[in-house]
Amino acid sequence: MTQPFAWTFRDPVALERWTRWSLYAQIAVGVAALYSGQLEYHVLAGLQQGSFASEAQAIGAAEASDTRQGIVGMLQLVTMIVSGILILRWIHRANWNARALGARHLEFSPGMAIGWYFVPFLNLIKPYQAMKEIYQASTGAERWQGQPVSVLLGPWWALWLASSFAGNASFRLALKAEEVDALMTANRVTLVADLLSLPLCLVFLALMARIHAMQMRRHAAGAADHAAAPGDPLPAGQESAVAIEAGADPASNPASDIRD
Repeated sequence: MTQPFAWTFRDPVALERWTRWSLYAQIAVGVAALYSGQLEYHVLAGLQQGSFASEAQAIGAAEASDTRQGIVGMLQLVTMIVSGILILRWIHRANWNARALGARHLEFSPGMAIGWYFVPFLNLIKPYQAMKEIYQASTGAERWQGQPVSVLLGPWWALWLASSFAGNASFRLALKAEEVDALMTANRVTLVADLLSLPLCLVFLALMARIHAMQMRRHAAGAADHAAAPGDPLPAGQESAVAIEAGADPASNPASDIRD
């Protein structure tokens, strides 16, 4: 026996916790990167001004700086990849659960709520719209489209764009830099990118906490799982004509607590 596809609430607690801790780690590494970047700037300034006592001392300082920056950069890369994956999973889960808790006629499917981040040019606005929709749909209002959004949403997206542009510029400058002056310019831009990443993480943490709290309150209050409304986009591989077997709850696997 089959039943129409239903948006079944998926427990977000473990996923939210892992995402939060990954962002804490990213903040900690970001602070270390700022400190290391300042040390690198002083080494470069010393090279520019010729303030080292000998060439050997200058070479030693430069090599030590490069080693330190390499280690910090690797830590940044790892924490950014891990937190990025977890954030995308959380966005997918939040969109899914907004539907499971009764929201109707969302424009963005769970897949496209994260897919737009990878579409050039449209990734400048679509992810913001998807997050705004998730926030409004999580309020529980029947006419959720008219609900006010958090004041955090605008700063989050502005910081995301600024951090992305600064990070991209930093990477390009570092690739081309050979002379000390060019290295110092790349260093300054990198420091700006590292600095922007800190409030970005903090604002997203606060925004995530609000959406998580709204959805958990509604779930605790007994909001039931809901069948997909006509016209609602379904998850990948679940077209409107597809049915699932009764009782085949996609969240019934205990391992699915952090898997979408």
